[in-house]
Amino acid sequence: MRVLGIETSCDETGVAIFDGEHGLLADHLYSQVDSHQRYGGVVPEIASRDHVRKLAPMVSAALAEAQMKPGDLDGVAYTAGPGLAGALLVGAGFARGLAAGLAIPALGIHHMEGHLVAPLLGPGGVEPPFLALLVSGGHTLLVAVERIGGYDIIGESLDDAAGEAFDKVAKMLGLGYPGGPAVEKLAAGGDPGRFRFPRPMTDRPGLDMSFSGLKTHVMNAIGAAPSDPQTAADIARAFSDAVVDTFAIKCRRALRATRLPALVVAGGVSANQALRARLHAIGEELGVQVAFPPLRYATDNGAMIALAGHMRLAAGERDGAAFAVHPRWLLTALRPPALAVRPARVSHTPGAAQAKTP
Repeated sequence: MRVLGIETSCDETGVAIFDGEHGLLADHLYSQVDSHQRYGGVVPEIASRDHVRKLAPMVSAALAEAQMKPGDLDGVAYTAGPGLAGALLVGAGFARGLAAGLAIPALGIHHMEGHLVAPLLGPGGVEPPFLALLVSGGHTLLVAVERIGGYDIIGESLDDAAGEAFDKVAKMLGLGYPGGPAVEKLAAGGDPGRFRFPRPMTDRPGLDMSFSGLKTHVMNAIGAAPSDPQTAADIARAFSDAVVDTFAIKCRRALRATRLPALVVAGGVSANQALRARLHAIGEELGVQVAFPPLRYATDNGAMIALAGHMRLAAGERDGAAFAVHPRWLLTALRPPALAVRPARVSHTPGAAQAKTP
């Protein structure tokens, strides 16, 4: 089964084609970072307009890369939520129209389920059951995964998601948008001993997290310390260390409590190299496998939607005549597919061209 995946939940347009026998056939991604940087964050109307402008030519490019015609597709999967309502509607409308014109099924996919299966796009993916740490700009979740679609949220951020906290700290430090990569780069040159921020909610039982208070510590440190590049790097390092330590403590605690045999870490923040190194060390300590998506699939992308869509479409799921997008959508609202479908892994690395602004 060959599935076209469309991702338009926020500020990246992703289009990919996944084949159940041969793996990923095409993967194209367009980032809107340049369009939003001047505003210091995502502007929903600009995001929607960019998706409208990019989606059709990117689908054509993906089909050409896969050496396919539209009629060769067996299904279309698209991100139905959570995300920006306007951006989601662009992808959903295009996907549903294309599927109707080709008389093939379409299916809306949960964005975070896409992230959850993204490690299967690389060589280190694991099969359920496992513990998942999902860390993105809008979500921070610890999920016990018994099977695809069988999710139990056992911990989450009670305020800011980790990715959101990175963006806000970057703004305080004058680093612009997006914040995660900028803070990570600056922190690499920081002195780990100059500042120390708290590890929120690690001194009490439970698996919930909080990152809002760290912003206050960053603000206070900026106000009290000299304003120079090294101070900024030292503050970025202290903030990054606090976030990574918090995740390490909570993941170790969750793995011991659940006795799950593996840890999957996905979402945009999973690209952070310090976090990857720390959680791999915990995996070795506890004797559990730790899997991350390849870096290219850590952030939003069409490949993860195509893969998640294939798993559900091949099991017989379909959209009904009516459809809606879900800007807010609980992961626990999903149900397992009727059949367990295990598609092929990626058999080669596609060109994955970055779409250029016309």
